[in-house]
Amino acid sequence: MLIGIDTGGTFTDLVLFDGQHVRTCKVPSTPEDFSRGVLDAIQEAQPSDSFTLVHASTVATNALLERKLARAALITTHGFRDVLEIGRQTRPELYNLATTRPPPLIPRSLRKQVRERVSATGDILQPLNEAEVEKVMATLAKQRVDIVAVCLLFSFLHPAHEKQIAAAARRHGLKVTRSSEVLPEFREFERTSTTVVNACVSPVMQTYVKRLARNAKQTGARQLRIVQSNGGSLSVHAAGEAAVHTLLSGPAAGVAGALAVARTALQTESPQVISFDMGGTSTDVALLNGDVPITTEADVAGWPVRVPMMDIHTVGAGGGSIATLDAGGALQVGPESAGADPGPACYGVGTRPTVTDANLVLGRIVPDHFLGGRKRVDREAAAEALAPLVQRMNMDIESAAAAVIRIVNANMERAIRVISVERGHDPRDFTLLSYGGAGGLHVCELARSLRITRVLIPRHPGVLSAWGALAMDVTKDYSRTVLQVDARPNDRRIERAFQQLETQARRELRKEGFPDAKIMLSRSVDLRYAGQSYELPVSLPAGRFDATHRRAGEAAFHAAHERRFGHAEPDLPVEWVTLRVRATGPVAKPQQEPIQKGGRSAQGARLSKQGDVDVMDRERLCAGNEWQGPVLLVEDFATTWIPGGWQVRVDKWGHLHCTEMQSA
Repeated sequence: MLIGIDTGGTFTDLVLFDGQHVRTCKVPSTPEDFSRGVLDAIQEAQPSDSFTLVHASTVATNALLERKLARAALITTHGFRDVLEIGRQTRPELYNLATTRPPPLIPRSLRKQVRERVSATGDILQPLNEAEVEKVMATLAKQRVDIVAVCLLFSFLHPAHEKQIAAAARRHGLKVTRSSEVLPEFREFERTSTTVVNACVSPVMQTYVKRLARNAKQTGARQLRIVQSNGGSLSVHAAGEAAVHTLLSGPAAGVAGALAVARTALQTESPQVISFDMGGTSTDVALLNGDVPITTEADVAGWPVRVPMMDIHTVGAGGGSIATLDAGGALQVGPESAGADPGPACYGVGTRPTVTDANLVLGRIVPDHFLGGRKRVDREAAAEALAPLVQRMNMDIESAAAAVIRIVNANMERAIRVISVERGHDPRDFTLLSYGGAGGLHVCELARSLRITRVLIPRHPGVLSAWGALAMDVTKDYSRTVLQVDARPNDRRIERAFQQLETQARRELRKEGFPDAKIMLSRSVDLRYAGQSYELPVSLPAGRFDATHRRAGEAAFHAAHERRFGHAEPDLPVEWVTLRVRATGPVAKPQQEPIQKGGRSAQGARLSKQGDVDVMDRERLCAGNEWQGPVLLVEDFATTWIPGGWQVRVDKWGHLHCTEMQSA
């Protein structure tokens, strides 16, 4: 038996697969202790047997965003302790002279220096002063730090000094994380930032997963895995040691679920899809051009995090996003959210107007069928919350609610343009795949604004991220910077480095319970033209690395450069920067169940009529049903609004294929 759980800012979603059938449930999240919401969901699902729990967690992300972090120290090479504050001296807003940077995650008083030096070629220029290290550790023990981050200059080429410092830290009873394990790559600021983020969030994650594992075991969980940002999952122990790999855990699970649905519904292994996940607090979008998009250039809460993670763009736009007027009287929606507590005004506790309240006022949420009828929403409370906006904007209540919807749609449209138009992709070539509890209320209007004519809404869209958690294999990524120019090729050195990474990968996946015969390995490399300061990743063919692989890699790089930047320079030397290995351990996955077949008419699903809008029960739909909007589809954990001008078809798995008609 498998259970997938996704914890969001507003709701905690669960999908249970018993080998034949799927059950779903949704409970309010518990921000004061998210593990309580997980246990509430398991208790509501009432599993009849022991199970494997795969959990998409927001613990590391929230800890970083809210700066509820472990007390960490940093040890670095003498003269480099201020790299966290120096950074790249870039500003998020180029022409804003008053911009401020977030304060460093570790204060200067806890950033210590040791005398040692390794050259850019990995040679020891100055041995580590071990007596100095002992003094530093004694000082940190007195300062009662929770964990020590170690990041020395060029340690990715020669990690021995970091290992010596880590051993000293453990002798003094201190936890430790070192950059040569977390990110053995060049670029000092990014490596330091990633290591520090891992040090600050790992103790928080360790505390959470230990408590969750202990309590979940009492409910029947025999194994607990945590979703990673890279589209795979890993054991509780590994997640606690390397929490930086879980920063996009929840959104990554959603994208994995979207890709699985797209491959099934569109009947292709290489679907062209834009995933659109609108929940209660935020919206996550990603462009899936045949596969999961991976990046190593993400920033989280203003800090570079250079571990592989899905390329997902997030904006503060969700059902709980609060609508306000700024000092000039302009309407804005989000990024502040009402979350799970107090929630939208229509829930009966909160008093500030949200996107959910606006949808309710416009009649796009049916009070009797919200959350499958489990929760009653109050239209009068929603209208009362919107009243101050109505008065200040000098318009009627419906016009004010419609304005809120237009603003939040514009915010989400900009997010989709970031991952499509701004990267050379035409959104009209893609299908917009919508999920999340609020996504179905906005997807068709959003598609129309982007001139996207095809929309796919999966079955059980409100819990697709929990489904995606179950669709993930155990996956780990390994990397090493080599910095080789093709004018001086050393294929044997590259092959040796790949073999070392693969040996480490096999060893760690064996610890996860996979025999060598089931472990799948793939190679890739980051390449750039000599003199460039940025790289592009390309995949390499299987087999022992030789001149043929080098030529294939460079040909792929020229093609990738042409696609991304509009030009390529085949006559320029290519620099081989960072080698990467991905190790995958396949796990059992749930299968989508076909629904009952039916005719073209969807009359059997019709519940009522609101003006010219049909209200239909999605659970009563049959494969082959077709109809035209406007229509409201209600189900347990989501509502879908199909405006006029759209044609809808139900496929054999219960997914909705929506197409804008040419006459619209």
